[in-house]
Amino acid sequence: MMSAQLPDDPQWKRAHTLLSTTNTSADLAIIGVPAHQGSISPTKADQTPDAIRSALARYSTFSTSDNLDLAANPISDLGNVQSPDGTDGIARVHNAVKGLLKKHKLLIALGGDNSITYSVASGLWPDLSNVGLITFDAHHDLRDGHSNGSPVWELIQAGLPGKNIVQIGIADFANSAQYSARAKENGITVIPRCDLRTRSISDVVKQALDIAGAGGREIYVDLDVDVCDRSVVPACPAAMPGGISADELRQAAFFLAADKRVRAIDITEIDASIDTDDQRTVRLAALLVLEAAAGLATR
Repeated sequence: MMSAQLPDDPQWKRAHTLLSTTNTSADLAIIGVPAHQGSISPTKADQTPDAIRSALARYSTFSTSDNLDLAANPISDLGNVQSPDGTDGIARVHNAVKGLLKKHKLLIALGGDNSITYSVASGLWPDLSNVGLITFDAHHDLRDGHSNGSPVWELIQAGLPGKNIVQIGIADFANSAQYSARAKENGITVIPRCDLRTRSISDVVKQALDIAGAGGREIYVDLDVDVCDRSVVPACPAAMPGGISADELRQAAFFLAADKRVRAIDITEIDASIDTDDQRTVRLAALLVLEAAAGLATR
């Protein structure tokens, strides 16, 4: 893979070396959830968790902005959930994530399509009544049924109150009037893409944390990369021209993970099989992992 083709410099530690399959109790853990069969658009997103792991080799462990070296912060790599699609697959995801929040301060789930937001969150919290949800996504994901277009609605149906949900980056011409009305009817706070043109990411994230984490409740975060401009995430089938920048999503990952109420983050909707030769989409996902790791380290 990529790491075998890259130069070896003992003074430039590569980020993939943070992954540990033997340390199962690090503050940060990652788990692959390669769901893809329920996607509205055909996808090979099941290839993405391992592609993200490999892409970490492209980056170092040092954050210049924060003067922070993650070299001493291992990441527990819990492997991939096998066959996570369908009813039986959801049960396997539930079994895989059960109890992980007692062992780790933060869990990152590597998708896979966006359906994993439902399976992972509902597995972490069997009782969703006092859980918050923040999504960075161009779409409401309030469709009926079970697909990558339904996880937010499924979580509401499972008991997560709409007033605990903040959706950031909802795009024009990516949703219907009916699903917009459903969001309003359920008390979801929507911060549309247009608002992000005049507001900083730090300001938006603070608002989202205040709402989703009111009273100190724990928060699940969905980073659906189709919130980004299509030019930076070409391996995301639903991404549109005019989305947010890669840097804005990276900032969001850092700010969110820095808050102790955020206990789990997923990274979804990347089909590694259709990425560009420079792997820009998968590389962004790897950087989101590192930004979250850096944010966690500042708690």
